[in-house]
Amino acid sequence: MAVKIGFVGCGGIANAHMNNLAKIENAQMVAFSDIVEEKAQAAADKFGGASFGADYAKMYEEAGLDAVYVCLPPFAHEDQELLAVDAGLPLFVEKPIALSMDKAREIEAAIADAGVINCSAYHWRTHDTAKWAMEALAGDRIGLVLGWWMGGLPGVMWWRQQDMSGGQILEQTTHIIDMARYIAGDVERVSAEMALRVMTDVEKISVPDVGTVNLRFETGAIGNITNSCIPPGWKNGLVVIGEKKTVIFDQFNFELRSSSGTETKTFQPIAAHFRESVLFVDAVEQNDQSLILSDYANGVKSLAVSIAANESAVSGAPIMLSDV
Repeated sequence: MAVKIGFVGCGGIANAHMNNLAKIENAQMVAFSDIVEEKAQAAADKFGGASFGADYAKMYEEAGLDAVYVCLPPFAHEDQELLAVDAGLPLFVEKPIALSMDKAREIEAAIADAGVINCSAYHWRTHDTAKWAMEALAGDRIGLVLGWWMGGLPGVMWWRQQDMSGGQILEQTTHIIDMARYIAGDVERVSAEMALRVMTDVEKISVPDVGTVNLRFETGAIGNITNSCIPPGWKNGLVVIGEKKTVIFDQFNFELRSSSGTETKTFQPIAAHFRESVLFVDAVEQNDQSLILSDYANGVKSLAVSIAANESAVSGAPIMLSDV
């Protein structure tokens, strides 16, 4: 029997997940909800199933779901996850998982109490390059992590408003933060500088267009993650310097440097977004949380680093993660 899936939010990233699920044999999309009802109907027309318009609560009650994809902007997370958990539905939550730690922790606690299968969508963890980096650095003492996200400005109006998106550090660079945590462990302290320097003439913009964040990991390793949303953008990636090895990688390219020489790889046979949906659907079908590389609780930890960075940039002081 196929896993019957509903969607809350039917925008751009949701459609990417829908296109992937359509290729997964043991997945079946059966219901769609969006505040813009035309988007839900368009998804139902394309992939089959029913549109519930903006009424996701009715969808949970009537659609016979086995799982839910929640694909919402940061500011829009209200009770969508909580009602799903109340209905006993496994959750796939697109990042960033919330705009505030209070909301994220409320959802985290509800998921833990219900014991439902859950995933926060940090798809970089399923890239070949991430796997190779983890394997190469296994047992190596990490000294320094450098990361960058140099993208353009997304076209949606909410993204450029700090109180709706949390800015680039929360909305995009969270992937780099999560990969830094994946490799080097949890973060202990954050200090940040951010500014709106170039894009001041963009309508309704309040997010910084440049920023840099210093990290101290619990292991004692040091990190720096820098981002910019000034067009046209550039690239995303990380450098991790270990005791004996250094890796440089992004979503598709990998380089390992050591005393033995330099090794490069560029093989990415299956898209990471596709892989994370395969793992989630299998986890739901088999009731096996261990298949998930990033659960909701992990998403909460990565969110906390972004929120601490935003707080530090405003206050001018370092922020301890234990205080976030």
